Amino acid sequence: MMRRRQFITLLGSAAAPWPLAARAQQQAMPVVGFLNNASAWEYAAMSAAFRQGLSENGYVEGRNVIVDYRWAEGHYDRLPAMAGELVRRQVAVIVTGGGLSAFAAKAASETVPIIFTIGGDPVQLGLVGSLNRPGGNMTGVSVLSVALVAKRLELLRELLPAATHVAALVNPANTTIIESTLRDLEPAGRAMGLQIEVVRASTSREIDAAFATFVRQRPDALFVDGDPFFNARRVQLVHLATLNKLPASYQSRDFPEYGGLMSYGSNLTDAYRQVGVYAGRILKGANPAELPVVQASKLELVINAQAARTLGLDIPPALLARADEVIE
Repeated sequence: MMRRRQFITLLGSAAAPWPLAARAQQQAMPVVGFLNNASAWEYAAMSAAFRQGLSENGYVEGRNVIVDYRWAEGHYDRLPAMAGELVRRQVAVIVTGGGLSAFAAKAASETVPIIFTIGGDPVQLGLVGSLNRPGGNMTGVSVLSVALVAKRLELLRELLPAATHVAALVNPANTTIIESTLRDLEPAGRAMGLQIEVVRASTSREIDAAFATFVRQRPDALFVDGDPFFNARRVQLVHLATLNKLPASYQSRDFPEYGGLMSYGSNLTDAYRQVGVYAGRILKGANPAELPVVQASKLELVINAQAARTLGLDIPPALLARADEVIE
């Protein structure tokens, strides 16, 4: 009996270290902070692409890396606190989606590596010293949404050659993006003989109010600014544009995939994959100061032909021929 009890005691003492070892191994995993302006479901495709990029460097979530997701869900005022929490957790790198989350992370730490996805010029915005050698602790991907403003307006005018009045929907909470957008949009509109009416919305209710204004004023078309908040509200925006028979141009292919008329811009999914690649490289020891900012080169024009028919529009053959994808 004594030997049996001794054996059981020894077995128990031998087994005890295993859970501790497993926990220690888990704690030893690097942690990546994922800070985003929007909601998890709205960015499901982008976060999956980010994980794909990580896996290209050998990092698989839950196996040898932990990802701590922080979603502001459109409440931009939460971003500074969330960024601070990630820094206090001593994450190995912070990945940000949108300009406001990038600025929140930058304010929270000058040492933790930060990888951004942003629509504007990161040099002009003061995030990095230069595109080729960022310096400091930040690098990332510029999806060029601001730089493409004039081109998007030109494509919208090509689709609607008789248009004279275009409403531009912008998010006043994202001041850096607004300033850059309007700096290009208004002169481009004047050059094309278009009257640009700027309408601001930073909440779902304000989007509803904006469309109530459009019903009264009847603009010929709508230009939706490239903003993470608007991307998160794409279902609402597409529904209201369709309901009010208002032709609209968007930045991301997510909109025509949900029934919107037309988009022109970078492929956001590919941008997030690149961010994942950079995160993996930093986990392997790369210095963000020496990783060049990637300027998204995969630009695509997507047209929803069914949406055009619903609006009673005939898409010019030359525009159809240039489209990267026509959704039927």
